[in-house]
Amino acid sequence: MESTLSNQLRSAADAAAAQMLISSYPIISVNGNVAALCSDLICALHRSIKKSMLEINLFYYSKDRESKIYSELAKYGVSEVFGTNPENLVKIPELESNRRLVDGDGIFRADTVFVPLEDGDRTLALRKMNKKIITVDLNPISRTSMTADITIVDNIIRAIPLLIDRIQYHQKNSTERELQRIIKSHDNKKGLQDALLTMNKVRENIIQ
Repeated sequence: MESTLSNQLRSAADAAAAQMLISSYPIISVNGNVAALCSDLICALHRSIKKSMLEINLFYYSKDRESKIYSELAKYGVSEVFGTNPENLVKIPELESNRRLVDGDGIFRADTVFVPLEDGDRTLALRKMNKKIITVDLNPISRTSMTADITIVDNIIRAIPLLIDRIQYHQKNSTERELQRIIKSHDNKKGLQDALLTMNKVRENIIQ
């Protein structure tokens, strides 16, 4: 897989994998789009990092939607999911939407949060809480992409298997010192610029 990756994807996926591996308490946020598109993959990602946990977080919340997402995750062997106990929900500061409510034992406590297909407001609010934020976004100039610490610019269906691959690789081959080096050497702003340049080149080739 390594030889086929662009420099931007390679750097972002390696940095994301390294950040999740060195994290003391990584949380994977699951919204409706993520659950609909790749519940199986998101559960596989969760299994690849034993200390990680899943949390359901919805913009358009209803108990029925939450229950359906929980049932979908349960199909892939996940039994414990944060965000489903209303008595344990707390508010993210400076956020007004329904997504301000997070689990006090989940995202609120996390040091690293993986938030694929996320809205920019919550990404920024979580950054202000001094959390490391990893995202997947097709648009390198979205507010989410530019706010996150590490952005994988790709379709989530491709990005999650790539991230799992890099996690498994680094679990076997990299020391914590090497993981720290990977994170420090990753320049998210440059990665987004490179992704945008690549997209523009593809567009120009299509037009020609």
